[in-house]
Amino acid sequence: MRIDRPTAVLAILLAGVVSLHAHGRYRTPVRIPDIPGYLTLKCDFHMHTVFSDGKVWPDVRAEEAWREGLDAIAITDHIEYQPHKADLPTNHNRSYEIAKPAGDTLQVIVIRGSEITRSMPPGHLNAIFLKDASKLETKNWRDAVKAAQDQGAFIFWNHPGWTGQQPDGVARWYDEHTELLQQGALKGIEVVNTRSYYPEAHRWCLEKKLTMLSNSDIHAPLNLDFDVHEGDHRPITLVFARERTAEGVREALFNRRTAVYSGEMLVGEERFLRPIFERSLVLIPPTGRIKGKGRVYAQLRNESEVPITLKAAGKVNGVTFPGELTVPGLKTVLFEIRGTGTMREGERTFRLPYEVTNWLVEPEKGLRVELPVAVRFANP
Repeated sequence: MRIDRPTAVLAILLAGVVSLHAHGRYRTPVRIPDIPGYLTLKCDFHMHTVFSDGKVWPDVRAEEAWREGLDAIAITDHIEYQPHKADLPTNHNRSYEIAKPAGDTLQVIVIRGSEITRSMPPGHLNAIFLKDASKLETKNWRDAVKAAQDQGAFIFWNHPGWTGQQPDGVARWYDEHTELLQQGALKGIEVVNTRSYYPEAHRWCLEKKLTMLSNSDIHAPLNLDFDVHEGDHRPITLVFARERTAEGVREALFNRRTAVYSGEMLVGEERFLRPIFERSLVLIPPTGRIKGKGRVYAQLRNESEVPITLKAAGKVNGVTFPGELTVPGLKTVLFEIRGTGTMREGERTFRLPYEVTNWLVEPEKGLRVELPVAVRFANP
């Protein structure tokens, strides 16, 4: 069979497009370890589609989540704000109905939700695990919250320091939030929204026993806001669940088993960050001996993707060690240990004190850890 040159060139170009598309459709896992007794699920519970003020069709959100290694998402289109209503009917359940089959195909859990969009106070609230989002379309925000509560929804406060409602970017607690808390409606707060970290929200979650969340609030296609091909990632809520199901996610949220992963930072209670650290950082002991004020090298290997930035939190007798050191995600670094010339021959185990400054257990307070390292000394 004879094929003319233009047809052959076109066929080659089309084959290249198909090949590029096939190879570009891949999933990149989020490498953060499970902790004892729980799976570490990677989730985003705040995003929008064309059914409110987003710019993508709902099933795109499911594929974006699959590509970025997420386990669960919630579609949370606005109830009150419908800028595309001239082009699309207002149907508060439709974005979930479109996204869920795509999520099922990709094994991404899709959760029904909506955003109650009101002025401050109380501001914007997300309600997820709804049964019928249309019930939240009411004039009074308290009625909308009650409608969500009646459905067993998990309700959290969005972007408390958003400059659209707090021009100075400082989150403030109002009487309305006390009201929501006392009636058992408010269950969590976004400690991180998009790229903004709210230390006040972090503190409130600790003091008031509320669930910490970290969400993208994405409106545009994901790669327009996050440079995912260069290692950037959306903010993620880490959910410590007994099982990888919607009910497993729900149970963990109501029981405050979450942490925040944003940029190069982890935020959460020590009971969760410590086991992640213990399963992430591996210390490979030195093989040589120290003579006098000589040195040996240990190695630190990070088996998670979250960088570990260490700052010395004290001294120990007999050796000196780095005052500051960063172990990048999925990398190994050398760790220098020097003698002080005061140790006799033999082996000693030191517990080197550090603070992990980018793993926050409280605002401005990093996780305190000790690195146990065995060092052998030789007589000079």
